[in-house]
Amino acid sequence: MQPPVAHITIKKINAGEQTEVEDELAVEEPLEIQLAWQEAAGYVQKNISVTMRTPGQDAELAAGFLFTEGILQHIDQIQHIHPQQNGVLVTLAAGVTPQLQQAERNFYTTSSCGVCGKTGINAIKTVPVYAPQADALVLPANTFYGLQQTIQKKQVVFESTGGLHAAALFDVEGNCILLREDVGRHNAVDKVIGAALLNRQLPLHQHILLLSGRAGFELIQKGVMAGIRVIAAVGAPSSLAVQLATEHNITLIGFLRKNRFNVYSGAQRVKVS
Repeated sequence: MQPPVAHITIKKINAGEQTEVEDELAVEEPLEIQLAWQEAAGYVQKNISVTMRTPGQDAELAAGFLFTEGILQHIDQIQHIHPQQNGVLVTLAAGVTPQLQQAERNFYTTSSCGVCGKTGINAIKTVPVYAPQADALVLPANTFYGLQQTIQKKQVVFESTGGLHAAALFDVEGNCILLREDVGRHNAVDKVIGAALLNRQLPLHQHILLLSGRAGFELIQKGVMAGIRVIAAVGAPSSLAVQLATEHNITLIGFLRKNRFNVYSGAQRVKVS
């Protein structure tokens, strides 16, 4: 597996003087996700997507991608995940046929866009496995205040490169359960959800998803697919992200800082004392 950091020599210019120093870059490489399953006519193996990602947790990324795209609905549909060089082959269990109509997508996806390559407007929205349910979840506002600082301490690759996004899963007490980094914000979320899927932790009704950047539509949709009810972002949400969060009764927080944040939907879950 290729390391997530590359070392190069650069020239640093400062006040008209130049020096040669070693710099660290976040690695960006393609990952080809393939599916294999058995049909009546025989064995089928199909290329599903190529996404630009930071190497590491490729099995989680593939599992999360297939789940959040609606291609698979449960961990028991997967028989085996076999990481390869810049590729992952996911073999399905006997009798399972992937819902490929949910993934109407051109083959290539950039690290900056989770819905790029979709072939039509109807293909953008996915159908969640977990239906919205009424809940009595209420979190004190101070639960959120330290989340950004927590992930900053845990973003090891970002600390050395400054070039990665992060997604983290917290419990309702504000404890960080897991964190994943990637050059693609949607890949980071897929890695988190993929890890939860492989660990049989879905749905994530009692968890907070934290995003290190902005909250775009595609990231909220991935949260919807995983049954997440509370999503917080360090950056701003988009109008469509707020619309989707409202539609699915998700508490969406933006501009999260040490002692302040904005609530864009689902304010009933945030208690200010």
